[in-house]
Amino acid sequence: MDQLASADPLVATPLRDRDAIAQRFKWSLTDIFSDWQAWQAAYETLNTKIAAYAALQGTLAQGPERLLTALKFSDDIGQLTYKVWYFASLWYDQDQRDNQINARRQEVQILFAKENQASAWFNPELLQIPLTTIQAWMAAHPALEVYRFALEDLYRQQEHVLDAKGEHLLSLSSRFSSTPNDAYSALSTADVTYPTVRLSTGDVTLTYGQYRAILATNHNQADRATAFREFHTLYGSSVNTYASLYNAVLQRDLFFAESRGYKTTLEAALHGNNIPTAVVENLIATTKAGTDPLRRYHRLRKRVLGVDTYHAYDTTIPLVDFDRRYHYEDVLDWLTASVAPLGADYQNQMRQAVAGGWIDVYENPGKRSGAYSAPVYGVHPYMLLNYNDTLDAVFTLAHEMGHSMHTLLSHDHQPFVYAGYTIFVAEVPSTLNEALFLEYMLAHANDQRERIVLLQHAIDGIVSTFYTQVMFADFELQAHRLAEEGRPVTADGLGDIYVNLLEAYHGDALDYDVLARLTWARIPHFFSTPYYVYQYATCFASSAQIMKQISNAPACDRQAAVDRYLTLLTSGGSDHPMTLLQRAGVDLGRPEPVRAVVEQMETLVSRLEREISAL
Repeated sequence: MDQLASADPLVATPLRDRDAIAQRFKWSLTDIFSDWQAWQAAYETLNTKIAAYAALQGTLAQGPERLLTALKFSDDIGQLTYKVWYFASLWYDQDQRDNQINARRQEVQILFAKENQASAWFNPELLQIPLTTIQAWMAAHPALEVYRFALEDLYRQQEHVLDAKGEHLLSLSSRFSSTPNDAYSALSTADVTYPTVRLSTGDVTLTYGQYRAILATNHNQADRATAFREFHTLYGSSVNTYASLYNAVLQRDLFFAESRGYKTTLEAALHGNNIPTAVVENLIATTKAGTDPLRRYHRLRKRVLGVDTYHAYDTTIPLVDFDRRYHYEDVLDWLTASVAPLGADYQNQMRQAVAGGWIDVYENPGKRSGAYSAPVYGVHPYMLLNYNDTLDAVFTLAHEMGHSMHTLLSHDHQPFVYAGYTIFVAEVPSTLNEALFLEYMLAHANDQRERIVLLQHAIDGIVSTFYTQVMFADFELQAHRLAEEGRPVTADGLGDIYVNLLEAYHGDALDYDVLARLTWARIPHFFSTPYYVYQYATCFASSAQIMKQISNAPACDRQAAVDRYLTLLTSGGSDHPMTLLQRAGVDLGRPEPVRAVVEQMETLVSRLEREISAL
């Protein structure tokens, strides 16, 4: 790519104080509230509305008008909740060392607990009314008809809804349900002192962003080994605390599952979206049977890198010397160009998203690690990045932009009750965005080494988004089964599970380090959103199938495929996720989508071998 070929040699992006970062690279939270005084007023209004909602208890059976009043009131509370929560939460994530902002964030969490208590009566009271009566009310009142899917789905889950007293008790427990993750976040981010390590290139403060940059860009294996050792030692010094926090997550999940009468924590996690547990179990089994191309890739890497031993910290370094600095503002132009297959309207909405004020781009001291898209209903999505000019950061931007575009389209086309989409669907547009961006970059690549780098990135995407996430899901499932079976949950036991999985997926293609046993402790999803990561893999399989339909189908069929995909994005949460995906042309009840990813991996590794041989 001519644009990329002229880029500067890649060096680690320096860590800057937030005040030193230009405003155009920071989000504008005043789009939510003008200041903290306005936030406080909204907080108090929300508090009043929550109390008023509780007063509606006992009115639902009085007729459809009363039910509609309660539903609309709940929507009003929900819309205001988005703004009140995210204003405080996004401020906090700018600098998690700010105790004053953290206190405000905790005030909202306390209000959430109050909201849960105030609304705990609704489901049990509604379910006392026969479904046939509710259906008759909906048929006679168009305004109530909007809520049909939500109401009928609640009846589907009726067997797991407790009586009013039980629901109230569970609502009280929500006050501390986030405590393990809050403690994990404080331990791993706010309270951590990042070490300064001496590498062949000089001294580096080993933040998470810098650690990833070293593994992705530093060609000195000894430097990568040093970064790996020091970063994991951070977690090793508190590994028993991390194990205790994770045990709290497992016990919490088991408590809620057993309280609602589910057989397993997995069933409890999947039942809300009407997903059979066999989807996860088959995903793991089918992927384990398809690890040959993964091992083949790592053996190729070891051979090309010319190393005697090949470790986890060697798995992302480029195979050829084509490191470049990807300037953020340049990437924005490429990103909007890459989504041309989805139509001009989609492109224009993306241009609005990147124009300014929606994205917090660069790392600063105290800022939350990683990246996310926050769906602030009634405003617009916000994106947190820790952009460091690496190719990985480029594709992270494309990934999170896929989430944000999904949010935009869903919020524009769905009423509030369906504006949120499920996790099971969420990663389809993010990974499809990455696939479109990859195709754009490959199409503009004129250098053979650049093609190798891009092919490696595509393969690494499959490794990280598919194989690794399935392995993580395998870990979560085994860990939760420890709790379900009443077995101890210790740092040693969790380390054994993790290292055994490393060997099961990678075989003899990897040399194993003792510190790799600690890797589970640094995976935030394990603590924040259990049973989330498997969906990266199912969504990757879904997006691969949709990408094939958009890119490789006969021209007469491509527009229909695009229309089906955009319909998926505009559908929000208006139906069960597997149903929405089936309408988009993907059936995850069958093994073919998973096998298609394995076949794609085989094809890409073969192409990479040919490109390397031709050098």
